[in-house]
Amino acid sequence: MIITIDGKQCSCEKGEFLLQVARRNGIYIPTLCHHEALPGQGCCRVCIVEVDEGKGPKIVVSCVYPVERECTVSTDSDKVRSQRGMILSLLYKRAPDSELIAQMCTHYGAPPLERLKPVDSGKCILCGLCTRACAELSVGAISTVNRGVTKEVATPYHDESPVCVGCGSCASVCPTDAIPLTETADTRTIWGKTFRLVRCAHCGAVIGTAEELALAAQKTGEEPEKLCERCRKAALAQVLAHTYGDQ
Repeated sequence: MIITIDGKQCSCEKGEFLLQVARRNGIYIPTLCHHEALPGQGCCRVCIVEVDEGKGPKIVVSCVYPVERECTVSTDSDKVRSQRGMILSLLYKRAPDSELIAQMCTHYGAPPLERLKPVDSGKCILCGLCTRACAELSVGAISTVNRGVTKEVATPYHDESPVCVGCGSCASVCPTDAIPLTETADTRTIWGKTFRLVRCAHCGAVIGTAEELALAAQKTGEEPEKLCERCRKAALAQVLAHTYGDQ
């Protein structure tokens, strides 16, 4: 199937999401809540585009909009820029400390919306990536709590989580750097809890926290990892070279 995005003809499969097709063809669509490892969020709405399938243009969310027929797509029309600017204005009220959203607001000429009161402080836009990453990739130590304007992401009762392993998956997927993570040479601190870092036995690179490696070992039924990925690959290459070199 062939669709046209910003004047460029792009081939795609039926059912592919518009954002995937655009990115594969080198066409930029801004996103906040989208992450390749955790697709299908569709929360922030920043990736809206204008689509015409023959019945007139409409605004859709590209990261969750499947291509079903030939169409023409505009990623940066006046209508898209106007609505994207409004979306960013609202997100900036939610996350007034986010430099990224402030920059995007400037780029898209977002209206100031002075009649709306911003949240006192913070960078979180409640996109849900962090809680989903924690639930799917780790142990589900964090979640959204409260409702309305007091809704936030937190550990239970804002206490140290008894199950958090300090993997940092939540912080790594956060689009606005809303989750503080600090490291020293030997420790990592996140969600008010400090973890001991384990280093590669060969090169000394950090490979994770002791709790994170113990969890991985429990899931795989193997001993906790002692080498980083690069050193594991090098060791495997040596074994293979020795094995097949002797044949």
